[in-house]
Amino acid sequence: MATMYAMPSQIELYEEMSALSAQMVDAARANAWDQLIGLEKRVATLRDMLMRDEAVFTLLPDEVETKRALIQRILDDDAEIRRHTEPWMEQVRRFLGDSNRRQQVEHAYGANSGS
Repeated sequence: MATMYAMPSQIELYEEMSALSAQMVDAARANAWDQLIGLEKRVATLRDMLMRDEAVFTLLPDEVETKRALIQRILDDDAEIRRHTEPWMEQVRRFLGDSNRRQQVEHAYGANSGS
């Protein structure tokens, strides 16, 4: 006999997203970029579930307030994550920009031609 799994409630999905976003903050603070990416993928899956099934969910007034608080917590976590990732991303942009400029100069002046 097949086991039926109950679809998680909207609040449960937001709670899981909030827990993952807190883990993302920890990963960003630790510069654990691979872990951060993995967590972000899990959050994206939950977000997609919420977007797909949003019309199915009907919330009670107290659940609406819980949802609002969870979304605010997720947004606060996102701001903290960005505080840690944006400087790193700027370093990557500079590195890639410097690398591209070096390649352009080498190409323009034939630095790799053996002359």
